[in-house]
Amino acid sequence: MPVVREQWAPAAGLGPMLAAARMRAGLRGREAARLIGILHLHLVQLETGTHRPSSALAELLAETLRLDAAEQAQLFRAAADAMPAAAARASEIVQAA
Repeated sequence: MPVVREQWAPAAGLGPMLAAARMRAGLRGREAARLIGILHLHLVQLETGTHRPSSALAELLAETLRLDAAEQAQLFRAAADAMPAAAARASEIVQAA
């Protein structure tokens, strides 16, 4: 039986938001990637919208880049594995704000 994959679409505005948050935090790309624990190339792919983060990576990005509540909610909604746990996390953030 063939594997059916869900259509992937980049999350609108996620990449630029991550890049702006990184710059606001005063971090260069390589430094931010090192602090997050990912390759610089992966961070570039996230910031250009060619990749979406997992929920676990979204947690690290939110903490390292000190994202505000709205940015965190956007990030968790866009997570590649945005299943109930990620969607619930986004809802928690919005409700707490």
